[in-house]
Amino acid sequence: MLICSLVLLVSVAAVRISSRSGLPSLLIYLGIGVAMGQDGLFHVHFDNAELTQVIGYAALVVILAEGGLGTKWKDIKSSLPVGITLSTLGVGISIGVTAAAAHYLVGLDWRQALIIGAVVSSTDAAAVFSVLRRVPLPTRVTSVLEAESGFNDAPVVIVVVALSSTGHVSSWYVLVGEILLELLIGACVGIAVGYVGAFGLRRVALPASGLYPIAVMAIAVSAYALGATAHGSGFLSVYLASMILGNARLPHAPANRGFAEGLGWIAQIGMFVLLGLLVTPHELGHDFWAAVMVGLVLTVVARPLSVLVSLAPFRIPRAEQILVSWAGLRGAVPIILATIPMVSGIDGSRRIFNIVFVLVVVYTLVQGPTLPWLAKALRLSSSSDASDLGIESAPLERLRGHLLSVAIPRRSKMHGVEVGELRLPQGAAVTLVVRNERSFVPQPSTLLQRGDELLVVATDPVRDAVEERLRAVGQGGKLASWLGPADQR
Repeated sequence: MLICSLVLLVSVAAVRISSRSGLPSLLIYLGIGVAMGQDGLFHVHFDNAELTQVIGYAALVVILAEGGLGTKWKDIKSSLPVGITLSTLGVGISIGVTAAAAHYLVGLDWRQALIIGAVVSSTDAAAVFSVLRRVPLPTRVTSVLEAESGFNDAPVVIVVVALSSTGHVSSWYVLVGEILLELLIGACVGIAVGYVGAFGLRRVALPASGLYPIAVMAIAVSAYALGATAHGSGFLSVYLASMILGNARLPHAPANRGFAEGLGWIAQIGMFVLLGLLVTPHELGHDFWAAVMVGLVLTVVARPLSVLVSLAPFRIPRAEQILVSWAGLRGAVPIILATIPMVSGIDGSRRIFNIVFVLVVVYTLVQGPTLPWLAKALRLSSSSDASDLGIESAPLERLRGHLLSVAIPRRSKMHGVEVGELRLPQGAAVTLVVRNERSFVPQPSTLLQRGDELLVVATDPVRDAVEERLRAVGQGGKLASWLGPADQR
């Protein structure tokens, strides 16, 4: 119990450190696991790769659900084709180049080399979601990277499982067909579950507000289960279902996202600590330089080439291509995937795991902290100074309306706007303003200020229009309807 408490305390500190440094917290959590392991302070012996894989899959489902809930459709829709191309064609190029390096430079046989190439070709959703949302990058770059990290887990898992099978490996064209079929099934299941879940949650008033976050996560996990049962990609299903739920304007949306974010942190902590326990530090030295060589080819050849080829049809500026290439962060997902050949009993699987572990740690140390510097050097740091509003909705079932709680953040351009200048649709009104712990009924001439909390009542037909208008004013000020939000100018 004492050890668990210490782990939690250190993990909370790790969150703070990672948020300030831009460094994915995975390294600190992995360090905790290594410190607890057989070569560490507590000498805990753990070598159950199968249990690690199962827990890792479960954690990845939660992390993808949290990432999907926080992904804004209006930001990602224009980047969806780019993300899908990076997740398919880009992954294939990365696998081929990295596998060639592992075969010719390190001396691995082709199956082992292809497994390493497939394992490290996946950018990590947890690393991307935790780092990029704290780094001031342009919306298009962030949305491309988030779409890629959300989608590329699915094809990579299929390839790694196929290469790790003890029997004959299917021909490449059969494998490509299986990947496309599983992705199609997973996408259909995820979209269906997402829309059905959103339809139900918007029309059924649950007896307690605390049940909404639980229901949202239950729907997301059900999407994974149904997708996997249908022999599709469960990871793609859970990400798409969660993205639909996150953009469906559900009741208590901020609470839903906050609950998912908390579960995501717990999943990351548990997953990374367990992976740290699984590694044997004294064995890593033998494969250190092999990992460095493979990682160097991956970082400066395979990743840039896959980005260059994948983004060629989309006319994306060269500076953004460079940033996308460097921001292909690896994290726990490659390490989890490296347990698949261990469970399958593939020859050399322990060495594959060690190479992947060292590669992830070394290049995360290099790439994570340098992202803000590179973005600034390329003049791609986001210049928007407007913060999005925090809007929470509670259904008023008997009145056929909604009560919206609106929090005005520090950098919102709603500061200084009069209540009458909000120009809310007919059927909606600002009924109460809470300022400095005092509440009052506003007049049309009341000036809104940073830190205010508003209570807005809206009828069902105008609820979405009201929220859209409030967010537009928060981003673009009182002239939002003419100038558009700040991030679109």
